[in-house]
Amino acid sequence: MNRKLHVALFLAFASALIAADAKRPNILWLVGENITHDLGCYGEKNVRTPNLDRLAAEGVRYTRVFSTNPACAPSRSAFMVGMYQTTTDTHHMRSHRADDFRLPPGVRPVTHRLKDAGYFTANIKTVGGRSVGTGKLDLNYVNEGPIYESDDWSALKARQPFFAQINSHEVEYDIYDRQSAKKERVEWVGEREHVKHATPENVTPPPYYPEHPIVRQEWARYLNSVSGMDRRIGWVLEQLRADGLEDDTIIVFFADNGRQDARGIHWCYDSGLRVPMIIKWPKNFPAPSDYRPGTVDERIISLIDLNATTLGFAGVPRPPMMQSRVFLGARTEPARTYAFAARDRIDETVQRIRSVHDARYHYIRTYTNGPTFASLNRYKEKCFLVIPLMRELLAQGKLSGPPLALMRRTGPCEELYDTDADRHEIKDLVTSSQPEHREALARLRAALDAWIVETGDRGAVPEPPEVVAPFEKEMHDWFGTPAWAKTPTSR
Repeated sequence: MNRKLHVALFLAFASALIAADAKRPNILWLVGENITHDLGCYGEKNVRTPNLDRLAAEGVRYTRVFSTNPACAPSRSAFMVGMYQTTTDTHHMRSHRADDFRLPPGVRPVTHRLKDAGYFTANIKTVGGRSVGTGKLDLNYVNEGPIYESDDWSALKARQPFFAQINSHEVEYDIYDRQSAKKERVEWVGEREHVKHATPENVTPPPYYPEHPIVRQEWARYLNSVSGMDRRIGWVLEQLRADGLEDDTIIVFFADNGRQDARGIHWCYDSGLRVPMIIKWPKNFPAPSDYRPGTVDERIISLIDLNATTLGFAGVPRPPMMQSRVFLGARTEPARTYAFAARDRIDETVQRIRSVHDARYHYIRTYTNGPTFASLNRYKEKCFLVIPLMRELLAQGKLSGPPLALMRRTGPCEELYDTDADRHEIKDLVTSSQPEHREALARLRAALDAWIVETGDRGAVPEPPEVVAPFEKEMHDWFGTPAWAKTPTSR
C-alpha cells in the first residue's frame, strides 16, 4: 500500500475513534505576549498577579520552558506546528506574508489536527463584553487556510469539546505611541490604579542596564503591564467558571517569547527565551499520573513541545516526524537534555544567532559580523527608550561594567553563562579556565552542532536581497532612522 495512503487511513481511523469518545476535555491556551518569569508565583516582588499565582497554586508551574525564537512570529510559527522554525523555513521575522509559500508536507497547525479530531476551535478577543485578547496569530505562513473557526466566546459552551486561544495584549504596554499611553492612563485610572505596584523608586532593573531614571521608569511600566495582563486573565477565568466550563477545561498559560525590554525580545538570552508556563487540570477528568497540583516542574521543555502535549490532551497521537515531544499525559516522552533556539532576521536587521540550554548552562553562538545588541533595529530604537539612552551614555563615556560590555559586544562570538549562579547572564564564562566550564562549553558546542545538522537548520541559507531590502524602507517609514545610522559607515 502507498505509504501516504496508509498514513492517511491510519489518521482517519484514529480520528474516528477519538470522535466516538463520549467526553473529552476542553483546552484553553492563555498566551502571554512578551513575558518571562515576572510573576508573583515566580518570585517577582513588584507585580500583582493573584490570578496566575492562584492558577499556579492549583496546577503545575514549569520553570525551564524555552521558546525557540526570541520574537513572536518565528516562535509562534514553530509552536503552532510543533516543528522548529529553522526546519520549516519560517525562521525570519515576518516572512512569507506575500508569496505562495506552503508548509512542508505533513506539517500542519495544531488547530487543523484538533478540528479533524472533532474539536471546535476559536481565537477569542472579548469575554463578557470585555477586551481580553488581540486575536493575534502572526504566523510566517498564510496559505494554509483558516487557522481557527471562530472568535466567539459565547459559542464555546454549545460546541464542546473546544480548543480556544486567548492572546494577551497587555504586555506591549504602549511602547508604540507615548501619547496614547498618556491618554490611556487618564481613561483607565479608576480601573488600573490598584495594579500599579511598581514605581521607579521601588524596582530593581537588571544590572546589564545603567542606573538611570529612564531605565527605572521603563522597568516599572513593564512590570505594571504584567499586573494588567493578570487582571484580564482573571476576567477569563471568572467567565469560564460562571459558564460552568472550568471543571471540563485544561487551562494552559504560557508566553510566546521572552520579556518586552531592550535585551529581552529579539535576543537569545534567558530574558528573551525563558518563558512561564502553568497548567491546571480540570476536576471532571482523571489527571495524568505525572500531574501533581501545587508542584513545580523543573524539566527542560521546548515551547514546541506544547503542540504534541496538547494533541495528547485531546487523545490525538503525536504525528510521525514531529519534533515536538509530549511532556504531560498518558504518552509522556523522555525529558529533554537540551533546549535549542535560533534568531535570524528581525525586520530589517539580519543577525544569525543560535542558543542551547541545559539544566544549568546556556551557550550562545553569534555567526554575524558586527555589533550585536548595538546593531540598528528601527522598531527597538524608537520604542525602547533604554537603547538610545545607552548609546548616548556610551558616547559620553558614562557606561561601565555589564552595560558597557553589552554595547561593545560584536560578532562572530560565543557566550557561556551559568544560569544557576548568574541569572542575569552578565558573567561570560567562554574564556574561563575552570574544568567544569570548559566541559560545559565543549558539550554545548557539540550539542548545537548536532542539532543544526539533525534538524536541517536553514539559517545558513541567506534570503535574496530583494526580499530583505523592502524591510529597511518599511521600518524607516514606520519608525524613522536615527541620525547616527543614516550613513553606511556609521552602522
